Amino acid sequence: MTAEEENRLAGCIDHTLLAATATNQQIKQLCQEAKSYEFCAVSINPRWVALAAEQLHGCKVAVGSVVSLPLGADSTKIKVAQAEDAIFAGADEIDMVADLAAIIEGDSKYLSHQLRTLLALCHTMRPKVLLKVIIESAALTRQQKLFACQIASRCGVDFVKTSTGMNPAGGATIEDIKLMKEAAPNCKIKAAGGIRTAKQALDMLNAGAERIGTSSGVMIIKELRAGQQQ
Repeated sequence: MTAEEENRLAGCIDHTLLAATATNQQIKQLCQEAKSYEFCAVSINPRWVALAAEQLHGCKVAVGSVVSLPLGADSTKIKVAQAEDAIFAGADEIDMVADLAAIIEGDSKYLSHQLRTLLALCHTMRPKVLLKVIIESAALTRQQKLFACQIASRCGVDFVKTSTGMNPAGGATIEDIKLMKEAAPNCKIKAAGGIRTAKQALDMLNAGAERIGTSSGVMIIKELRAGQQQ
């Protein structure tokens, strides 16, 4: 693993801390780590967006926040309000959990309306706010994954994301990344949920993911550096 490859991986990581017990000091540490390791973004609860925006002001690390985590069952109106609040507090990116009932039932009208409504909010901002849509892939059948990805691609969301990392069904898999990449050609893919090692992260990127959501980013980069020294 060369320094260039390490930088490529670090530049794809969304450094994540979504624990309800996270504190002010832990968020500051997360931001400092993101700057130090040159991660792509931090991913935090809306409660901490203003603090993170302050900590990361003037650097390249983006501020990412979540909407309707972990269930995705809020109404579209509530999701819009949550996203708007996070954006006005300083969020550059929104990771929204899709309505899983709509995916499971194949309700294209409801799901399309929700995605387009959130996307309109995000993309009317200047600069544009990225919208990542979490489909909780491990909890879905192959047909349901295809359905969700096709709707997301048709709506033109920026990313389709595998998982919240909080569902008992599991997180990201190589197979799901490949399927999502093929089924959502107009979207980038974010792998998240259970990614804790450098090998896992690199395998996800090689399968077609453009972003890695993980709370183990520092550990992953340290593992890579240790491997280079051997």
